Amino acid sequence: MSDNPAAAAAAAAAAAAAAAAPAPIHFGEYRQALTLDYIRQHYDPDARDILIDPQIIVVHWTATPTLESLYSIFDPDTLPAARAGISRGGKVNVSSQFTVDRDGTIYQLMPDNWMARHTIGLNRIAIGIENIGGPRWPLTEEQLSANEWLIRHLTRKYERIAYVIGHHEYLNFRDTALWQENDSTYFTLKQDPGDEYMARLRARLSDLELLARYAEGSP
Repeated sequence: MSDNPAAAAAAAAAAAAAAAAPAPIHFGEYRQALTLDYIRQHYDPDARDILIDPQIIVVHWTATPTLESLYSIFDPDTLPAARAGISRGGKVNVSSQFTVDRDGTIYQLMPDNWMARHTIGLNRIAIGIENIGGPRWPLTEEQLSANEWLIRHLTRKYERIAYVIGHHEYLNFRDTALWQENDSTYFTLKQDPGDEYMARLRARLSDLELLARYAEGSP
């Protein structure tokens, strides 16, 4: 654990959030079935479950201003018509395992070992952290501290996690042993959360020696 007072405050906020947290996003049998369909289409036609093997943490921003707006996007089972650019990839809606509100409160949206559709090519090995904000709502110091705490927690829980990346960096993993995507033309360009934010986050996590680019044999 970092000796940074802000990180300690974020840890306390995360622990206190459990009682006040909104309900996780809907992830019933239908959404689980759609997730399995996605896995079979994109990764493994013989897959039998939606479990993941966490090796990467992907940091995102939501491009929305409030927690409520994120829930309205993530909670439906199926992808909305407005996401036509990725609709050919499957019906299951996008999501992430965690989100961090602008005051640094951490919410778990779904089981952290179930697959969420948040990062093409890496979904089966990645845990996603969504930060409420974006270009019009710059991410806060409280969110930075909360991300640090949550990543430290997840690396203790999942010993195979060796990487932390921004969503905008995910294409660096194409053509590596970690990339899984059957359709080589299926990808999008991302800008979140940006180099500056990731540099600040990595500086706080430097003792963990997490990687930003693929390294042979790691984990």
